[in-house]
Amino acid sequence: MWSYEKRLEFPVNIKEPNAKLAQVIISQYGGPDGEMGASMRYLSQRYSMPYREVAGVLTDIGTSDIK
Repeated sequence: MWSYEKRLEFPVNIKEPNAKLAQVIISQYGGPDGEMGASMRYLSQRYSMPYREVAGVLTDIGTSDIK
């Protein structure tokens, strides 16, 4: 048995925007090995899960990868 608590691992506080760094981060989202591909895999696999709790975790992971 396991327990799942939905919360951020680290607090996020952006003090100064950085366009160059944002460009590098955005480039990591694209492509088959990027975060967007991983997110889509999590979201598509949730529909074959027999347990609702696990499907909920996959949904949370998939949507947090997109953000």
